Amino acid sequence: MSEDGIFARIIRGELDADVLHQDDYVTAFRDVAPQAPVHVLIVPNEAIPSVAHVEGRHEPVLGRMISVARRIAEAEGIAEDGYRLIVNTGRDAGQEVDHLHVHLIGGRPLGPMLAHPDGGTDPA
Repeated sequence: MSEDGIFARIIRGELDADVLHQDDYVTAFRDVAPQAPVHVLIVPNEAIPSVAHVEGRHEPVLGRMISVARRIAEAEGIAEDGYRLIVNTGRDAGQEVDHLHVHLIGGRPLGPMLAHPDGGTDPA
């Protein structure tokens, strides 16, 4: 993975983004094509291509990604009603950027996670 990817450039401040949080481990910013009223991406500052590339040394960063997601959900006023965290890994899952990221999505009812092939919904 290149250090010239779009997320790496946002982390370094080379591209404009609505950054909500940045620390030594992670950067969080609003998605430019939001799928809900709140759609934030939380990315590790280290360029990890996907979950398939996570190693034990990344555990502190992964924990920070989740705790930052919780804090942003609270700050955005969506914590009480609920929100969804999504991590896509690989082409079949819909991963579009080769830099691990968590989507924090909320601000409206999100419905079922997946639709069954027969048109029904996932009961989970």
